[in-house]
Order: sequence, then C-alpha cells, then structure tokens
Amino acid sequence: MTGRERVWAMFEGREPDHLPLMPITMMFAADLAGVKYGQYAANFEVLAEAQTRVAETFGFDYVSAISDPAREAADCGAAIEWFEDQPPAVDESHALLQRPEDLIRLAVPDPLGGGRMHDRVKGVARLKERVGGERIVEGWVEGPVAEAADLRGINHIMMDFFEQPGFVRDLFDFVIEMELAFAQAQKDAGADLMGVGDAAASLVGPQLYEEFVWPAEKRLVDGLHAMGLNVRLHICGDTRAILDGMGRLGCEIVDLDYLSPVARGRAAMGPNQIILGNLDPVRCLRDGTPENVRGAIAQCHKEAGPRFIVGAGCEVTRDTPHENLHALCEYAREAR
Repeated sequence: MTGRERVWAMFEGREPDHLPLMPITMMFAADLAGVKYGQYAANFEVLAEAQTRVAETFGFDYVSAISDPAREAADCGAAIEWFEDQPPAVDESHALLQRPEDLIRLAVPDPLGGGRMHDRVKGVARLKERVGGERIVEGWVEGPVAEAADLRGINHIMMDFFEQPGFVRDLFDFVIEMELAFAQAQKDAGADLMGVGDAAASLVGPQLYEEFVWPAEKRLVDGLHAMGLNVRLHICGDTRAILDGMGRLGCEIVDLDYLSPVARGRAAMGPNQIILGNLDPVRCLRDGTPENVRGAIAQCHKEAGPRFIVGAGCEVTRDTPHENLHALCEYAREAR
C-alpha cells in the first residue's frame, strides 16, 4: 500500500498492511532541510520542500501544511512577531480585539488574498503536486478557542467566558466562518485531511468546554465534513477532562498529547475512534533510546487497539535523534 492508501484504509475501517505513521514535524522538518524556521513559516516553497524531504526520509504516510497558529490572525490584522529560527507569534500585548466591540469592525479575510492564509493554500497545492499520489496531504486551521485567544489574548478570552459569554459566542461564530472559508480554499488546492488545532481548549474545564467550546468545535467539524474533508483534531495539553466530548465530535482522527493516557482516551471515546499518539516528545522521543521508543509506542498500541495511528503526543522536537524517530517509524511498519 502507498501511504495514502494505508491511511484511507484506516478511515474506511479496512485493515491496512501496517499501522499508519503520521507524526507532526515542523521545526524538525526545517532543520532536516537545512532552512531557518522563519523561512519555513513564510514561504510555501520552503515548507513543501522540507515536508517532502522529511516524509521521504522517514517514510511518513502524509505531509502537512502546519507551521504556526498565527496565519489567520495575521490576515485579520493582528500584530505578529517574526523570528529568524523560531515560529512567528501573535503579539498578545497588542491584541487585535482590545475591546469586544472591536469585533464588529473585523472582516473575514480572503484566504486567496495574498496573505499568510494564501501562502498555506499554495503550500497545500505544491504538496499535492509533489506527493499527493503517494501520501495524504493535510491542511490546517485553528479551532475556536485557539483562534479566539490569538485575536483577543489568552487571558482576556478566559475571563470573557464568565464576564461576556455573548461576546465569546459571537467571536466563535466569526472564527468558524473564517476557518471554513480557509479550509475550503485548502481543499480546493488538494487537501485530503484537515487538521484542527485547538490548543487552548485544554485550558478550560469540562463545564465550559461542554457549554461553549464543544458546540463550536462540532459546527466546525460538521462544516469540514460537509466539504468532503476528513478531520484530525489536535488539542495540546492535558485533555483528560474533555476526552468524552472530543470523541463525540466525530473526527476521523483524535490526537492525544502525552498528558492524556491512551487507555483513558480509548475508554472515553469507544472502540471505533482512531487515536493518534502519544509518546512524550521530549522525555521519551528526544531524550530516550530507540529501545525506549519502541517499548513506549508498543504500549500505546496495546492500549489503543487496532484503530491506531503512530505518532508523538505533540510535535517532534527539532533536536530529536534521528535513530529515535527511525525506531518509531520502524515500529509502525512492522505492526499490524
């Protein structure tokens, strides 16, 4: 099977020839390609070259246009800090939505308007051109809490849940409209799978998640499905309190960060949910040995059962020894 066929078999409930392999690599990929990360995030050609190289070197079943969470916010007009060899970041000290009423003046940016969103769309198209026949091409959008935090500031949005709940819902409406437009542009460019990164969702408790976040994430996921996209949900951090809700979203893949045990994810989400993860990317994958990596991913596989995709709990760190990542990849190729 090709990587594309392997992942598709998993989606369709068929048995692949071995476990799919889909670790997140960003800074690791840039370093492998010998480019500064500022270039990787700013230039779709550089990103596509680096993703192609890392996928071919390690035998990944996919490539991804993920790079940083500041693309949508940048096109909305947020202040972005750029660094030579680190990811760009939103300047929260000058958050775009200083006051809730500022949302009224905010317009959904055109994802094909020449900004950072357009650069990602072009990256998806280039990846499709280069490896789309052999590997899954993954686009990426921000989830409602993550993007709201980028536009409003993380501390403000957390207080808004209590002090201005109507504003939070209005902001989530704006975010969903924007992300669906962004996702459609990426699908049109060739994306097979849409990653949804909602890192800040792990910072709200289960009550706020069910009341505010889950309904918004569900609308986003349903909208992506209506486009014909498969969905990969990635929420960084400790998600143990919201695992049930994450499973009820209906995403094809749910990533589990290393703080959320695979066994708990499987118990909360049921036998049919595809789980991806979830090695500690630092203490195990970076600082361990190939033997440690093999043992840890075998335990994840045991806890997850057959509906499992091999990967780390979050991004593979840039200084991960190649032999450790090779050990992870070899396990996937040997496992049924």
